[in-house]
Amino acid sequence: MTHGFLITFFTQRSREFDDRPLARWIIDQAMALGIRGATLSTAQEGFGHDGRYHSNGYFDMQDPPQKLAMAVTAEEYGQLMAVLKANNLKVFHTKAEIEFGFSAED
Repeated sequence: MTHGFLITFFTQRSREFDDRPLARWIIDQAMALGIRGATLSTAQEGFGHDGRYHSNGYFDMQDPPQKLAMAVTAEEYGQLMAVLKANNLKVFHTKAEIEFGFSAED
């Protein structure tokens, strides 16, 4: 088992950076760093720290909340955060200690 972190970023589909959706930009950076995988999910509804409501409903289809999760080592976490800082990006995220690996491995 590998020790590391589950990091989860929270954003909206409409938020962009470098002419791309922000979540896609973060995925591209994670891939460039060699991070093994990430999962992007679009939620039905939610609200952010600013109190603004976001949904995947008919009248707000362009701005549903998104959650991007990945299991990373401590080194990978540091590298990814350095990329965000170097690009002056402020993205809300959570970080939880985990052990991760494949079911057929010890």
